[in-house]
Amino acid sequence: MVIFDWLNNQLLRMEWLSNLIKLLVENVFGLSIQDRLGGSIHFFIYDVIKIFILLSVLIYTISYIQSFFPPERTRKILGRYNGISANILGALLGTVTPFCSCSSIPLFIGFTSAGLPIGVTFSFLISSPLVDLASVILLASIFNWKIAIAYVVVGIVLAVIGGSLISYAKLEKYVEPFVFGNKILEVDQEELTTRERMEYARDQVWDIIKKVWLYILIGVGIGAAIHNWIPENIISAVLGQDKWYSVLLATIVGVPMYADIFGTLPIAEALVLKGVGIGTALSFMMAVTALSLPSMILLKKVVKMKLLAIFAGIVTLGILIIGHFFNAFGYLLM
Repeated sequence: MVIFDWLNNQLLRMEWLSNLIKLLVENVFGLSIQDRLGGSIHFFIYDVIKIFILLSVLIYTISYIQSFFPPERTRKILGRYNGISANILGALLGTVTPFCSCSSIPLFIGFTSAGLPIGVTFSFLISSPLVDLASVILLASIFNWKIAIAYVVVGIVLAVIGGSLISYAKLEKYVEPFVFGNKILEVDQEELTTRERMEYARDQVWDIIKKVWLYILIGVGIGAAIHNWIPENIISAVLGQDKWYSVLLATIVGVPMYADIFGTLPIAEALVLKGVGIGTALSFMMAVTALSLPSMILLKKVVKMKLLAIFAGIVTLGILIIGHFFNAFGYLLM
C-alpha cells in the first residue's frame, strides 16, 4: 500500500514536479506560493506541465492499442452484437477513442451508414467524449482512483442507458436520409508493423495536442484564477453543496462552452478545492464535453430536431442525476 501511494503521488500527482515548480517560483521569481500571484503561477505551470506529460504518454499508449481497431474492424466487432450487449460494447469502445464530441460525429455517421443500430452509435457518441482512458488517469492524478473509477462507471452507464432508450424508441426515421445512403467502402485492413503503429501513435499525440493545447491553457488559467483570486465565500454562495440548484446551474453554464475534457479538469479541480461539491464540478465538466453547442450544431446536420432534443434531454437528465449522486455520496470516495 505504501509503495502504491508513493507511485501514485510521484507518477500521477507528480509531487516531484510540484516541488520543482515551488523552488522556481520562490527562488527564481522571488514569490511565495501562499500569495495570490505566486500561488497562481505555481498552479498554472505545474498543472500545464503535468497535464501535457500525462496526456502525451497516455494518448501514445491508447493510440498504439487503438491501431489494432481501425473503424472498419470496430464496425465489424459491433455488428456481431445486438440489444443491450451491443450498447455496452459501443460505450466501452467509446472509452478507448480519445476524441472530442465533434470529432466523434464522423465515426457516428460511418457506423450508422454501415447499418449499425443508431442506439449503439449513440452509446458510442455519448461515451467517446465523456469517458476515455486518459481522463481516468488525469482524474486519478487530480482527485483519487475511487473518484476516477466511479466517474467511468457512471459515464458508461449513462452511455448504455441513453443508447438503449434511443434504440427502444425506434427513432431511425429522425436520422437524415443521406446518412443511410452514405455507404462506406469495405476494404481489407493491412496489418501494420510495430514501427508503423509507433508512428501512428506518435502522430496521434501530435494531432490531439494541437487540437487541445489552447483549451488546456485556458482551462488551467481559469482554474488558477478560481483557486487563488476568487474568494471561497463567493463561490460557495453560488455553487456550494448546500445549494439545491448548483448541479443544474453548473450544467447550464457548461453547455455554451466548448473544450476538451482535459481543459475542464483543472477548472473542476479548482472548484472542488474552493468547497464546491464534486458532483457539481463533474456536472460542469460533463456538460462542456458532451453537450457543447458546437457538437450539437454538428449533430443537427445528421439528425432531425426531435432526435437531437431527445439525445440532449437524456444526457442532461443523466448528468443531473450523476451530479446529485456524487454530491450526496462523493464524500465516501474522497
